[in-house]
Amino acid sequence: MKLKNPIEIESSLPPITHFPSLRRGRLKILQVNLGYHCNQKCVHCHVNASPDRREMMEQPTIDQVIDFLATSCLWTLDLTGGAPELNPYFRCLVHTAWERKVHVIDRCNLTILEEPEQEGLIEFLADHQVEIIASLPCYLKENVDRQRGTGVFDVSIEVLGKLNQLGYGQKGSNLLLNLVYNPIGPFLPPPQRLLEEEYRRQLGERYGIVFNRLYTLINMPIERFGKMLVAEGQFQNYMNLLREGHQDANLDSVMCRFMMSIDWQGYVYDCDFNQMLGIPLRIEGKPRVHLSELTGMDLEGRPIMVLDHCFGCTSSQGSSCGGALS
Repeated sequence: MKLKNPIEIESSLPPITHFPSLRRGRLKILQVNLGYHCNQKCVHCHVNASPDRREMMEQPTIDQVIDFLATSCLWTLDLTGGAPELNPYFRCLVHTAWERKVHVIDRCNLTILEEPEQEGLIEFLADHQVEIIASLPCYLKENVDRQRGTGVFDVSIEVLGKLNQLGYGQKGSNLLLNLVYNPIGPFLPPPQRLLEEEYRRQLGERYGIVFNRLYTLINMPIERFGKMLVAEGQFQNYMNLLREGHQDANLDSVMCRFMMSIDWQGYVYDCDFNQMLGIPLRIEGKPRVHLSELTGMDLEGRPIMVLDHCFGCTSSQGSSCGGALS
């Protein structure tokens, strides 16, 4: 039986939530999901990505992304998935953005860089000065393998070593390597600064690994993680934890105020969490909006679609694609 969590059910109804209303600021980042196909199947994945998913952005939509970048004066392209590197047009998109002096972020699971068909990809990323935001939910092997799959930790450490050898994460280098921590259960992350110090110590002493920043992310109660909470009878407790931890001070910095999320078909959402819940960016008279329709349109000041999962971004120290907010 397929489990649905309350937020998935709620997302098909008119928005009813106690979350504060939000409006968009100036658009700074275009986040593009290149597809849900992935070489991993992580228990916390809010995208529900896996090796079995086949959704993938195709060339015409890639071209529309490039056209939008050319007309919008955006300077940051944030690529995600699944594993975005598995999209056959990944390198073409990165190269084109780099030629136009657009800063590219690759949200990478690390192990993808060791797949046989990805030969030369590490060097390609370095040559194009791509910022890598890499998933490493713990500095302990047993915790990483439990969350991401057997053997993932060892491969991740090997890849991090290769990235360091090319200059990623090294002092004085412009090759940025940031790591991402996700809790392995229904609880909030510890303070980001303190955990970053522990990561730096543990990875440095054990493996000689260096990096720039650690981002702590709160697991969203949607898709695979949400269904796990429902199955274990923890969903309501977790939602209460998020609501009770809400901080108004985080509202000014949530990612949906300055970022726009694009799905593999080119449709537009306020954030990738709304994308997974099928809650599109709203413009009057349109049930959903395609990126190709936004050329020349100013989104600043428009309302953001919110539901109770949004408490996952404002609880405690907050959470965004760039880690803690406060």
